Amino acid sequence: MTREEKTRLIDVISDQLSKSNNIYITDISDLNAEVSNKLRALCFKRQVTLQVVKNTLLKKAMEKSGKDFSPLFVTLKGNTSIMISESGNVPAKLIKEFRRTSERPILKGAYIEDTTYVGDDLLDALINIKTKNELVADLILLLQSPMRNVVSALQSGNNVLTGVLKTLAEKN
Repeated sequence: MTREEKTRLIDVISDQLSKSNNIYITDISDLNAEVSNKLRALCFKRQVTLQVVKNTLLKKAMEKSGKDFSPLFVTLKGNTSIMISESGNVPAKLIKEFRRTSERPILKGAYIEDTTYVGDDLLDALINIKTKNELVADLILLLQSPMRNVVSALQSGNNVLTGVLKTLAEKN
């Protein structure tokens, strides 16, 4: 690969990293062609981009992206691939599902919404991360709950108030 090709590749990867908030660094080495193709098909189905990269090129792209990926630099050893997704937990779920039939991919690290995670032992924690839309929905439900109680109390109070007024009117 020529220097110009490397520079273009670094620019492309850097652009992907700067536009993405959910990036997983994995190791998919030792997968034969058949298993690797199954993984790529599953990634495509789940709208996860899977790309095998050289560590030095990825590190340069990370440095150029404008985000702080420095905690993930320790993971750039051996074979490396990156998974990019719109959702923070989809790649983690995909990895867990795929590892039911294969030993790989191994999670080296992840960058989710400005937070870094290093190590395969954090896979279950990453699975439980809620998406932005899920958090907004939870917040709306929490905000609606007190309002529902107030409306309910007012509606039931209306009947009680009407009964009290009717009783007072009958006594007079």
